[in-house]
Amino acid sequence: MLKLEKVNGKNVWDILKLSVSEEQKAFVAGNDISIIEAYTAITENGNAFPFGIYEEDTPVGFLMIGFDTDAYWDEAPSIAKGNYNLWRLMIDRNYQNKGYGKEAVGLALKFIRTFPCGKAEYCWLSYEPENQVAGRLYRSFGFVETGEKDADELIAVLKL
Repeated sequence: MLKLEKVNGKNVWDILKLSVSEEQKAFVAGNDISIIEAYTAITENGNAFPFGIYEEDTPVGFLMIGFDTDAYWDEAPSIAKGNYNLWRLMIDRNYQNKGYGKEAVGLALKFIRTFPCGKAEYCWLSYEPENQVAGRLYRSFGFVETGEKDADELIAVLKL
């Protein structure tokens, strides 16, 4: 059974060992970068929730949830203000095509709907236009592309 576990001093090294396949590296930042971004967001009065994705006791992926904006995010899309976002999602190359990504998105949305930072109207995310697998996955949960972009990535939203 899949579960989320907050990244902490005990599991961070296992999470840092996870990586996507070579052809997917253009679609998602490494977990080291993500954890650094979570730390810097938090130190700038932002909200970030980095999680390891576990099958029993085995780390199979990483996801990160954010809320609102922080002091350093100069070019945040307007949807970011006051809303949650699925900031990162990756499944290790050795555990792909087993349904973990879909299950992890479900767990992320369940967590978001507890509103840990307060009520919000939307959950949003962004992804590379070439990443058709991600697009299909997010649309299966009801995310709808807005036509806006975050840098070069498409923005999609889900009403909570």
